[in-house]
Amino acid sequence: MNTVVDTVPVKTSRYEISERGSFRAADLLRHWEFLLALLLIAVFCINCLLLPHFFDFYNLADSTFNFSEKALIALPMALLIICREIDISVSAVIALSSVMMGIANHYGVPAAGLFVIGIGTGTLCGLLNGFLVTRFALPSIVVTIGSMSLFRGLASVVLGDQAFTNYPELLSDWGQGYFFDILPRPFAVLIVAAALFALLLHCTTCGRRIYAIGNNPVTARFSGIAVDRYRLMLFVLTGAMAGLAACLLTGRIGSTRPNIALGWELEIITVVILGGVSIAGGAGTIGGVLLAILTLGMVTYGLALANVPGIIMTIVVGALLLTTIAVPRLLRGKTTR
Repeated sequence: MNTVVDTVPVKTSRYEISERGSFRAADLLRHWEFLLALLLIAVFCINCLLLPHFFDFYNLADSTFNFSEKALIALPMALLIICREIDISVSAVIALSSVMMGIANHYGVPAAGLFVIGIGTGTLCGLLNGFLVTRFALPSIVVTIGSMSLFRGLASVVLGDQAFTNYPELLSDWGQGYFFDILPRPFAVLIVAAALFALLLHCTTCGRRIYAIGNNPVTARFSGIAVDRYRLMLFVLTGAMAGLAACLLTGRIGSTRPNIALGWELEIITVVILGGVSIAGGAGTIGGVLLAILTLGMVTYGLALANVPGIIMTIVVGALLLTTIAVPRLLRGKTTR
């Protein structure tokens, strides 16, 4: 009897260890970030095999110019979507911020002042969106579609078929310059911003409250969380990051036109959803968004090296958006059945 009692715990503990180990492996495969990392490695390897000039450090560094400004806006957009809101007007905010910078430059405002005007314009646009959503309880998608037309229309009325040019050298240095002749400055700004957003979302009380609002806004409100205040803050933050992106983009291309950043909102939302942020709110990580940014950046960079037309890239982006929205729902439905 004693022998049986002594041997049972040994067998049970081994069984638990094996079960626990298999559970961890399976659980790892269920993480969207892990699958994204595998996808990024696969895209990188395929591009290296098919494109002889893909694996070049300087070319890879230069490719970050194509997505750094979009990625800066994707960070606060992720927080907004986690909070069950969305901002469709971000590309129009870039256009209006760039136009205001052009007007200020025309009247002799120094380079540092242009950054203030660009970010300030974006902040005011975000404040308007947030005020309309929180004060009048309007759906954010309706509000931001309307403000998108408003902001883009104002930019078109001011500029017409003209363009602002002759920006200061400091703006160009930040838009297309490098740190230590290796690291592109917009990408360095993105890395710093991503670290700050990761800390905000995953390491602070504010981040936990954002998740709580996304999971159940009514419960969060009855728990004492100022739901509308957080929503307003996130809209303002998104507008400010769009203004910063306008500064970097204007410096990179050296001019302002009414169609600047046209259609960026689709790519930004695609990156956020591809990064594992639930369109229904309450779930998502900054790490997943970063992996999605790099994956989509490598895809578009590879297509550009292969001389694939831009319309094909648009098709790829649209297909990715539909896939990343549909696949998780299909998998959840299969598991439920």
